[in-house]
Amino acid sequence: MSAEAVGRYMPAVITLDDLAAMISADTHGRRYETSPEGVLSVVPPPDSERVVIATRLMAWLITAGVPVDQVMQVAGIRIPGPDGDGGRIPDLTVWSKPQERAVWLGVTDLLLVVEIVSRGSEAIDQVTKVGEYAAAGIPQYWTVGRDPALTVTLHRLSADGAYEQTAQMPLGWLLQTSPGDHLPQY
Repeated sequence: MSAEAVGRYMPAVITLDDLAAMISADTHGRRYETSPEGVLSVVPPPDSERVVIATRLMAWLITAGVPVDQVMQVAGIRIPGPDGDGGRIPDLTVWSKPQERAVWLGVTDLLLVVEIVSRGSEAIDQVTKVGEYAAAGIPQYWTVGRDPALTVTLHRLSADGAYEQTAQMPLGWLLQTSPGDHLPQY
């Protein structure tokens, strides 16, 4: 189907319900996200490297004592904006308490968002989402690069509401530390 044909049937404003319906209808495992401004992103299904990175981080968190029901992979989060809510689906999230069952979770109890940078989405993961997640008040945002070291960049929300980079290290180094060294109380 051509982009023109798809665009003909696309609603003028994509709601989170529309986004959930698009995700349900997709038989190829793509992720659909929108910014709070309504910009649609379509991300290909995760490759095996991305899945292994997310699994290693999740195992590290759980082994160190983060409760299993407070760590989620690919949970939809509602990103508030002035003109409506956006919806993002990070690779990994850590919460201060278990969440109610929902397609799009609010960010109130969200402590950490981890995005494993996708080839082709570097600007969204490393620039756009930095601003969105900071504006939403999420205390920490980490990105994992796809370079040979799998460089993890840790951002912490500062008093002025912007993220400041607090550390950058290879994933292997991070996994040798305690999550408690990096996370607020979970």
